[in-house]
Amino acid sequence: MRSTEQGKIRVAVGMSGGVDSAMTAALLRKEGYSVIGLTMQTWDGTVAMKDEGRSGCFGPGEARDIEAARSQAERLGIPHHVIPLAETYKTEVLDYFRREYRSGRTPNPCARCNQRVKFGALPEKARELGLEFDYFATGHYARVCFDNARGRFLLLRGADLRKDQSYFLSQLTQDQLQESLFPLGRLAKQEVKLLAREWGWSALADKDESQDFIEGRSYTALFDAADDRPGPIRDLQGHVLGSHRGLIHYTVGQRKGLGLSGAGEPLYVLRLDACSNTLIVASRDYLFSDRLHAVAVNWIAVEQAPEDPLRVKVKIRQQHQEADAVLRSDAAIAPNAVQVVFDEPQMAVTPGQMAVFYRGDAVLGGGTIVTPP
Repeated sequence: MRSTEQGKIRVAVGMSGGVDSAMTAALLRKEGYSVIGLTMQTWDGTVAMKDEGRSGCFGPGEARDIEAARSQAERLGIPHHVIPLAETYKTEVLDYFRREYRSGRTPNPCARCNQRVKFGALPEKARELGLEFDYFATGHYARVCFDNARGRFLLLRGADLRKDQSYFLSQLTQDQLQESLFPLGRLAKQEVKLLAREWGWSALADKDESQDFIEGRSYTALFDAADDRPGPIRDLQGHVLGSHRGLIHYTVGQRKGLGLSGAGEPLYVLRLDACSNTLIVASRDYLFSDRLHAVAVNWIAVEQAPEDPLRVKVKIRQQHQEADAVLRSDAAIAPNAVQVVFDEPQMAVTPGQMAVFYRGDAVLGGGTIVTPP
């Protein structure tokens, strides 16, 4: 680790106003680091979203979160800086989110934001503004270490498997991992809350957790009226069963909200056909796939796709119980693509979502699930 002339390592902490980032800053301060707080400002009021009074990474309540982070930094006795990133966020996250949905895919804005904004533009912009630091830390539940044998930085699961967030960090590059610190990665969530209470932060420990980009809220305000264009709901035989209210409102595996209660058996979204603006539905059995293809794979534990088939465990969404599978390079799809064959078929393999590959606790890499050609 590098240090300043005063002997202290300088760490910038991404502070959101919640308990995890506040305790990250507190732990680093206690361990003797020179700490500053950074909070990214992504909201500029141009999207007509209702303030629902809760915290999140994007929305009209951002001013409260910034004030909370500022207050926490003041209490810790560390400098706090708000970094303006609204334009970058629009380009890298919002435009991507809209583009994916309009193409009939279900995007993962959190993984995208982590790579492009939180661990990319945020520290870069802070340095452009004259702030100096050696490392960038967040309150993610994950771990990072250097593997001397491989000469690479490894991303590892957090010790608290129920809170592990390595899935959302699977797109981080070696340069980003090299300067990243995750102090909470070795702790359980309950330990973090207990420390907060012991250090006099009980109100923060009891505060509701902030929600992800789209969790628990409507995101229709991000789209144009044309994106709510109704279209047919068809079964696999092409029969029209009803009408959908716009493909942006649906995702693979969805059952509720289809308006098909008289169909005779439960039906689920199987596919979104953006070209014909058609929602394809089928019974649950059709949702299971024994394989997937992923492109734009970001390799972490290795430099490139393994030449030989490799046994891995795969997560196809954050809450998915990882599945045993065999991974193979698949250059026929794209230069940096893989095919994954599961030991047991998996439900709702969703184009646009991330497939993340694990060997033990280490993230081998992760890419975007696509519909094979």
